[in-house]
Amino acid sequence: LQPAIVHCSITGWGERGPLAAVPGYGAAVAARAGRMAAFAGQLPRPGPVYSATPVAAHICAHGAVQGIISALIARPRLRRAQRVTTSLLQGLLPIDLVELLLVQLAERSGVSTLAPLPGADMPTLNYHPVLTADGVWIQCGNLLEHLFLSFLESIDVYDTLLADEAGRFLESPAAWRADAVEHARDVILTRMQERTAEDWMAVFHANGNVAAEPFGTPAQALSHADLVDNGAIVELHDPERAMVRMIGATATLSATPAVIDRPAPQVGQHTDEIIGALTDQVVTASAGGAGEPVDGPGRGRPLAGLVVAEFASVIAAPLGASMLADLGARVIRVEPIEGDSFRGLLTQGMMAVKTTAGKESINIDLKRAEGRALAMELIATADVLIHNYRPGVPERLGIGYEDLHRRFPRLVWVSVNGYGPRGPSAHRPATHPVAGASMGGAGYQAGAAVTQACTTLAEVRESSRQLMRANEPSPDPNTSTVVASSTLLALLALQRHGIGQSVHVDMLTANAHANADAFLSYAGMAARPAIDDQHFGTGPWNRLYPARTGWVFLAVGSDAEQARFMAATGFDRALPAEGSEVRLGELLAARDAHEWESMLTSAGVACVVADESTPGPFFLRHPQMLANGFVPMTEHTRFGPMRRWGPVVMLDGGADAYGPGVLAGSHTDALLTELGHDAAAIAALRAAGIVSSEPVAPTG
Repeated sequence: LQPAIVHCSITGWGERGPLAAVPGYGAAVAARAGRMAAFAGQLPRPGPVYSATPVAAHICAHGAVQGIISALIARPRLRRAQRVTTSLLQGLLPIDLVELLLVQLAERSGVSTLAPLPGADMPTLNYHPVLTADGVWIQCGNLLEHLFLSFLESIDVYDTLLADEAGRFLESPAAWRADAVEHARDVILTRMQERTAEDWMAVFHANGNVAAEPFGTPAQALSHADLVDNGAIVELHDPERAMVRMIGATATLSATPAVIDRPAPQVGQHTDEIIGALTDQVVTASAGGAGEPVDGPGRGRPLAGLVVAEFASVIAAPLGASMLADLGARVIRVEPIEGDSFRGLLTQGMMAVKTTAGKESINIDLKRAEGRALAMELIATADVLIHNYRPGVPERLGIGYEDLHRRFPRLVWVSVNGYGPRGPSAHRPATHPVAGASMGGAGYQAGAAVTQACTTLAEVRESSRQLMRANEPSPDPNTSTVVASSTLLALLALQRHGIGQSVHVDMLTANAHANADAFLSYAGMAARPAIDDQHFGTGPWNRLYPARTGWVFLAVGSDAEQARFMAATGFDRALPAEGSEVRLGELLAARDAHEWESMLTSAGVACVVADESTPGPFFLRHPQMLANGFVPMTEHTRFGPMRRWGPVVMLDGGADAYGPGVLAGSHTDALLTELGHDAAAIAALRAAGIVSSEPVAPTG
């Protein structure tokens, strides 16, 4: 009927594999994929911990958006139907930043289990939650050394540390010994309790170089000054709920901005209107005929032919660009002359394997005129520029929007930062923990740790540990997926209207959307489902249970599923509701976790093993991942053959191959040659330190 239709399918587990028919509840998918096992240790009890924030749904939803828009962009070229598929399981892939790689390297070394990463117990000093005099927790996010030193100076403890008689703090903080770190931790935690959160935030704002935000809830964040000033909060009159205040558009597009001017429709509100419009119409194809077959060299690569110039570091923006690369775009990564600082956070550049996947890389010194001239040559070939500089920096480097728009009016210029272009924090730094804390995700995961009274330093330390374990790295990938979706919206506008524009994406707004289930307010609105004190779940039918061996997660959301559960287990539904949790626990303790999964998933009930592994081993080995091609094989220059994190969305079954992560500057010579520079000129640029490449041999 519609030979050029775009057809999108969203599932829980993917379309094939042993779990494909299991009800696709987000919590069940998270439990089986190891997400709840990864939270083990957040509370001082054994076993996995319930994962509260629905990040898989957020990323999966944007995966669908990316697939649909990419298909629409490709439709004039392909002139055929396109099939878009994504899943909640794929929505979890971006959350794991390095474990999939580490598991494979450990296997090659004959290591059966991974040792905890440094800082896996107590928070690192850079990312420490700190308690203030009025009982409010502030989350620090000073990833880079200069930000951490600014924090120490702003709270007036750096001079005290430097005066230490043993001289333990004279070196770079990265070289502080364990005893020095613990001493500094106590000094910081004690000092922060001397003033209120409002006082400290005023200090950090005045400093301008400290990443920190108070822990809050979505309800509180609806009044966050930066969200309000950037127009991210909207109010609509709803016929059933009066005034509704909620998060607005995911990004700001300068030429084709979002228009949010109507409330959610009532059930069936437009039935007659739609039926009337369809009456007597003949269904016709919207574009061309059946066209070329699905198979072929361009299969699964709807963005083939588009070029993205990436001037970005660390995670949020680079990972978003990798999502575009997975859809077929050519992404050219412009790194500093020494390479992205993120490459140094784990030995041999392991952290950048994911954030550079599918790209080309060139190292250029943008502080020098010759380097900026080379960058401009690259930009002249690009359809998109993505950066994550703070406001003012692109202008100093000659890549500000106004200048580039005059030269390249069709260019899509994407800015990714913490707070957006306006508001009191526009020029402040931000990293994932501050967005996780301020937008409510971390507090929801942390539960009572946010509000419990702390009367001793030991209690402050323990609560800070729980808060940091709850404040997972997901705010970066949550932002990445919005980066990719927003860029594609602007590319679709470019195709349809012939206009380039600026796109502004910020971490606060992106993570508000990751908490969209609670990021609205109206009279009589129900609260988020409460998590029990031990973080097993939100009720007897959505909960972790210890089995005879191992743990299971049970997710039952309908009467029909309860009936199937009872038929398979003999459980008596007539029991009082308040007794269900205890009786279910007694029942599930009678068999091993894998027995329950086999029995109940076969009966159409989502009861899955929850403690078999953390995400890395699950992604690498589980038949569900392999059956759906969610971890494709690739060849990394340094680490050799490896399975990499697959795409969050596939078109027509996915691409034939997905590119590996790349070393810094590994394409420098090839790209310069492509731009017309001969071997002698390239050698001169290298000799002058204008361009460079990372050596293939590991340096760490």
